[in-house]
Amino acid sequence: MPHGTDPVARLARQAHAAWVVAKKDAVVYYLKPPVINFGIILTLFFYLAFAAGRSMPVEAMVPGIVAIALFFTASAISPLVTPWERQARTYERLVTSPASLGAILAGDTLAGAAFGTVLALVPMAVGLAATAARVADPASLVLGIGFGAAAFATLGVLMAAPASQAPAQVMMLSNLVRLPLMFISGVFVPHAAMPEWGQWLAPLSPLSYAADLIRLGFGEPGHFGAGTDVAALTGFTLAFLLLASVFHTRARRDAR
Repeated sequence: MPHGTDPVARLARQAHAAWVVAKKDAVVYYLKPPVINFGIILTLFFYLAFAAGRSMPVEAMVPGIVAIALFFTASAISPLVTPWERQARTYERLVTSPASLGAILAGDTLAGAAFGTVLALVPMAVGLAATAARVADPASLVLGIGFGAAAFATLGVLMAAPASQAPAQVMMLSNLVRLPLMFISGVFVPHAAMPEWGQWLAPLSPLSYAADLIRLGFGEPGHFGAGTDVAALTGFTLAFLLLASVFHTRARRDAR
């Protein structure tokens, strides 16, 4: 079979292209001190908001804080990568490169997921060192962070799709999407204590399932079950990637 038609070779080339895109995103966008500081400050802000007025032990807050940190950092920059590149006139060069759209989206997702994972480890390390919180189920914790980071990063990639939007508009859209998903997720209020409408809406948020797995990792009772959490986060990731591919393809066609 000729090298150019070898599906394994094509897959390997696109996987390498995705890795190159992820490294480019990390160097150009993620590894800047203001971005890292933003992730840490945002985590501290939500910690204070989460802790205010609550009488529960501090260690019981750690799983929710980790989940919030993962959610906001994994989805924070990926919505802005494509608008920034369109603004800098580098997006056209990227989409005309040998990298397929799928490889570009996979690279953006990988960079966002890695960024979210690393910064989510900061409050977790502080919580384990400064409180009585302990990891009881490492497998559930790893699954929650890994699958959650992937789902949240693909959500960010999806929000970057509209070709006509400036970075400020994308950031506004991002917050309009992420804040409701956070408040219906059961991170602040346990599912059993939520009003009936909240219990109906909670399954619509990917954060609900990531937070559930992270709680299981810290030995707290879950709500959906680990199998359901993993299946739901996988479904969200695939759905967000599919929609992102459709909208990015449409945006590229309209921009011609």
